[in-house]
Amino acid sequence: MVDPSVSVHPQAICESDAVGAGTRIWAFAHVLAGAVVGAGCNLCDGVFVEGGATIGDGATIKNGVMVWDGVTIEDDVFVGPGAVFTNDLAPRADLKKSASEFVPTRVGAGATIGANATIVCGITIGTRAFVGAGSVVVGDVAAHAFVVGNPARQIGWACTCGRRLPETLVCDCGRRFRHTDAGGVDEIAR
Repeated sequence: MVDPSVSVHPQAICESDAVGAGTRIWAFAHVLAGAVVGAGCNLCDGVFVEGGATIGDGATIKNGVMVWDGVTIEDDVFVGPGAVFTNDLAPRADLKKSASEFVPTRVGAGATIGANATIVCGITIGTRAFVGAGSVVVGDVAAHAFVVGNPARQIGWACTCGRRLPETLVCDCGRRFRHTDAGGVDEIAR
């Protein structure tokens, strides 16, 4: 039974009973049975969530996004309108595959995926990473990395607030970062 605080637009379909409290599902969205959607999410018009997909708490999935079986979107992720996920590296219409053959994709907590970005399956997008609009992501993206282009390439680092960090790694919002020995960045406690 879906929590009574879940709001499903009269022109949406929600077949899953695993939808968290306070989630809103807007017109023409379709959430299949078996999908897991966290609390406090916003699934905008025309979103499709397949049965083996998982969406964490507080995620916003904008208009026209399809979240396929094998895609895991962690807490507080923003997915821009028209972004595309895949789950099969060698699709053929006449060769049906089981769910176990789909290639998983993970989007880390707090990440942003810009409008019309394409996320090829089998990758991990790190925590608080930022994928620019229209990018085609074909490989893993580090935590806090800022990537753009086709294929997506890193052009810098993203602050927790979402802005691109300057070379000093000190954001206008006041957050400060440092380079790690592993080649990434960490936020310095305030």
